[in-house]
Amino acid sequence: MLYQILTGQISPTELVALLIALVFGISVHEFAHAAAATWLGDPLPGRQGRLTLAPAAHLDVMGSLMFLIGGFGWGKPVQYNPYALRASPRTGPAIVAAAGPISNIILAMLVAVVVRVLMLGLGIDLFGWVLTPEIARVLFGLLVGIVYYNLILSFFNLIPVFPLDGFSILQGLLPPALADAFESTRQYGFLILIVLLFAGSSILSPILYRPVEALLRLLIFAGT
Repeated sequence: MLYQILTGQISPTELVALLIALVFGISVHEFAHAAAATWLGDPLPGRQGRLTLAPAAHLDVMGSLMFLIGGFGWGKPVQYNPYALRASPRTGPAIVAAAGPISNIILAMLVAVVVRVLMLGLGIDLFGWVLTPEIARVLFGLLVGIVYYNLILSFFNLIPVFPLDGFSILQGLLPPALADAFESTRQYGFLILIVLLFAGSSILSPILYRPVEALLRLLIFAGT
């Protein structure tokens, strides 16, 4: 991703879409974690100022850099007490973890609705000016990029590797004995992420990019 930016392989529209997805996608993602933990009874996220959509409360430096370098990333982790949740110590964290990726899919679906409206080719009057075909094409590319990068953020975080959300989700779904065995992989999480980053499309394509592209086509072009 960084190489594509530096060499101009990413258009200005795609770069703007990437930055918007980074800021708003991660903010929505982390807010969803905080809201889920609060809904389950833990006041800690609220006390730490995480019940907000303000980007400053949620952006993580390393996660943002990873987004720019590899096309995926994460936000500042939401802290919560699993024993304060109105759920078991395995089920509660799984619900909190799942809220993040689900929120990005919902955001992608909402933006996809706007894209499909644009694809109808209707003249749309916005604040007194008509949406011309040229402006519509730019807006179309921007919105499709936002859908795509939010899906990337969601699917990447569903990979069952610590500290990604998929790790806690899978732990909550596994039987206790298997969950305890799976816990031993926590210590290797960051190493695995580095391997995934440098392995590139050879590993990420079947587990990340292909599912994202398939869902993108479904959301944007199904029925057209």
